[in-house]
Amino acid sequence: MKQPTSPPHPPSVDRILAWPLMQALVASHGRVLVLDCLREALELWRAGSVSDEAGLTQAVQQRVERILAPSMQPVHNLTGTVLHTNLGRAPLPPEAVEAMVAVALGASNLEFDLQTGLRGDRDDHVEQWICRLTGAEAATVVNNNAAAVLLVLNALAQRREVVVSRGELIEIGGSFRLPDIMARAGCRLREVGATNRTHIHDYVEAIGPRTALLLKAHTSNFSIEGFTKALSEAQLADIAHEHGLPLVVDLGSGSLIDMQTLGLPAEPVVRRVLEQGADIVTFSGDKLLGGPQAGIIAGRADLVARIRKSPLKRALRCDKMTLAALEAVLRLYADPDTLVQKVPTLRLLTRSTDDIRRTAEALVPALATWTGSDFSTDVCEVSSQIGSGSLPLERLPSAALRLRSNSPNKRQRSRHLRELAERLRRLPQPVIGRIADDSLLLDCRCVEHPAVLRGQWETGP
Repeated sequence: MKQPTSPPHPPSVDRILAWPLMQALVASHGRVLVLDCLREALELWRAGSVSDEAGLTQAVQQRVERILAPSMQPVHNLTGTVLHTNLGRAPLPPEAVEAMVAVALGASNLEFDLQTGLRGDRDDHVEQWICRLTGAEAATVVNNNAAAVLLVLNALAQRREVVVSRGELIEIGGSFRLPDIMARAGCRLREVGATNRTHIHDYVEAIGPRTALLLKAHTSNFSIEGFTKALSEAQLADIAHEHGLPLVVDLGSGSLIDMQTLGLPAEPVVRRVLEQGADIVTFSGDKLLGGPQAGIIAGRADLVARIRKSPLKRALRCDKMTLAALEAVLRLYADPDTLVQKVPTLRLLTRSTDDIRRTAEALVPALATWTGSDFSTDVCEVSSQIGSGSLPLERLPSAALRLRSNSPNKRQRSRHLRELAERLRRLPQPVIGRIADDSLLLDCRCVEHPAVLRGQWETGP
């Protein structure tokens, strides 16, 4: 009986590294990385999977490229959620990207006053714009809105009580709850009222010597309907000021403009909340504002000054690129006539259904060819959502590419859809959709450059 032959013993590592193709890899990526990948690839030689210079070099190159491939990469958001937290929320306008690149490439006047030659404050780059757009006396910025709430509570209410309605004890993404944030801020929660109804007397009766402030949290990621009652900012401001206390309002998403003027559902406007008597307002930079991830704190100058002095401020501050991007986006708000077209978030939220449908219909032929005969492809009406806790019950009419398996077996159809979703995620620029109603839906609201998608489907995965 003929004995199986063992694979040939690989050449020495030094000899392999002297191969011209391997030398080219070393020149491009460095000896250390190539050597690590070569040692891994030699296992393929010993297993008999490769046995020549070309095969081994290709195996090494593939490992090098896999290691060096960036973990974070652009994707096509076809989920139907415009501000998708898992996909990075608000897309930035070109002006913001250019501003980030400009300060990232070298030194900048981040904390340097060019007029006096002395140390400056990094808030100076955005504070004047925030005050101009909201009517606030002063403002400061940290790295997200949860940090903003944490900082405000720690600076203004440490070791004291904060009065909040039970119906506003929100939980935000990642299972972070307002009571937990308050505990980490070092203050004590004093919840009042019931889940669905809170009255003036509930707040008044809860105020005592240990009370530091009243807090109102905008329930942006859920809605309580039916037999409900909640106090307005103006009512709470009257109660707070009558007792010499500040009113802090956490708006969550926050909006600098009246969204209804764009044909979108109503959302609290920061300026109006301040005009109604709120002393401090916190809101996000990367949601309805359409900027980078940031938490904005705006309001009374004396309170903002106290907040800035907190040791937590330094730990939670924004870097130069975030501030550059935020300033660039805020500048766009100076011209309301061009705002919608220049801020991608607003542009995507206000796209007409007809425009979205035309985009979807133009993509059908390429997608149908790419998926093959195992799937049927058409365009259907769907509902998009704003996302990131903004107006959770509101839906925006949209259009989607609908992919359905032609298999008669339901379990097999489900497997086909999961495999197709995975295939879409393996594209050079991954495509992320959603599976619903026995279909894979690719909502086209966020597709502004269909030629890129079409090109991927025409060339294949």
